[in-house]
Amino acid sequence: MNAQTQRLSVAGPSGAIECAVDAPAGAPRGVAVLCHPHPQHGGTMDNKVVQTLARAFTQLGYTAVRFNFRGVGKSAGAWSKGVGEIDDALAVVGHFRVPAQPLVLGGFSFGGYVAGHAAVRLSAAGAAEAVAIERLVLIAPAVSRFDLGPVPPDTLVIHGEVDDVVPLAAVFDWARPTALPVTVIPGAGHFFHGQLALLKSLVVGAWHR
Repeated sequence: MNAQTQRLSVAGPSGAIECAVDAPAGAPRGVAVLCHPHPQHGGTMDNKVVQTLARAFTQLGYTAVRFNFRGVGKSAGAWSKGVGEIDDALAVVGHFRVPAQPLVLGGFSFGGYVAGHAAVRLSAAGAAEAVAIERLVLIAPAVSRFDLGPVPPDTLVIHGEVDDVVPLAAVFDWARPTALPVTVIPGAGHFFHGQLALLKSLVVGAWHR
């Protein structure tokens, strides 16, 4: 993301997982682990939406951790239809989380599916794993393509009005049973072209509120 981005590998269930870590200006208030879009459709940790999330969280004072799923970039392994990718996310969380600090999970598109399931599994682990999930952030979650169940009521969901990959109607259908609010960016497509600054400000603003 910038000259200060630290790139390193951590151990994962299928071998090394390539990571990019961005530190905030001062002492970190927590860690944000961010998941990228579909690996078989060009998704990597350097996706512009994921980088935008990283910028938002470093501005908020978090250490932002992006990583490549198995088989992407320098990460070992191969595509695992989402199952292994959730395990990858949990391995990254296990490496970077700080027990005394809050943990944020975020994801874009397919990464939203992964982050959502990882959050459920971490919550189920509870106190035994000393996991404190502060909030879940889902950007254009791929709910029309992957099965994502209920998420915490304070989950931040942001979607584009004219998303042609994951229709807005599908997100409303997913959110409606639990009355989960969805923030809609008018005129925005799946990749938020020309709207990344607004996307970042919405994430930052949600924390200030």
